Amino acid sequence: MRLNDDPAAFEAFYRRHVDAVMRFVVRRVSDPHLAADLTADIFLAVLDSAHTYVPGRGSELAWLYGIARNVVSAQYRKAAREARATVRVAGRRLMDDDDLVRMEERIDAERRMRNALEALAGLPEGERAVLELVAIDQLTVSEAAKALGIRQVTARVRLHRARRALESVASPSAVYLEGRI
Repeated sequence: MRLNDDPAAFEAFYRRHVDAVMRFVVRRVSDPHLAADLTADIFLAVLDSAHTYVPGRGSELAWLYGIARNVVSAQYRKAAREARATVRVAGRRLMDDDDLVRMEERIDAERRMRNALEALAGLPEGERAVLELVAIDQLTVSEAAKALGIRQVTARVRLHRARRALESVASPSAVYLEGRI
């Protein structure tokens, strides 16, 4: 059948069978809107599978009912999946406005933390080393100086420079790091 290549042939096929397909669908579903949607879906499926029809091997209507049965069955399977999903969700607390606000805050905090880490990675090695030892590893400035083999004054200067560089990020993450220093 050349339905997908010939609009006039498809229109004639549609007009010949639309009432039969609609009756087939209406016997199986009770919602008129769903019946109309399924009927349209059936004829779309006809366009996709027109190449599978072999004249003389069966009637057009039998072939069409096979397609209709598959489309309606797919709808029932979809409805069953949705019902199972609804049952799984039932009784569980769904997200409310406060949850969304907290999620947005967390996303913003993570973004600021990534910015602070990028700024930290951009520091010169000496400044980053002192800042990591003091802010992350929680050493005192004198302990960090000893660990790095530098004078305490040098460690303080590097720490000051690192703090000033991180201020450009201006995030709670940077403030947190600075508060621990």
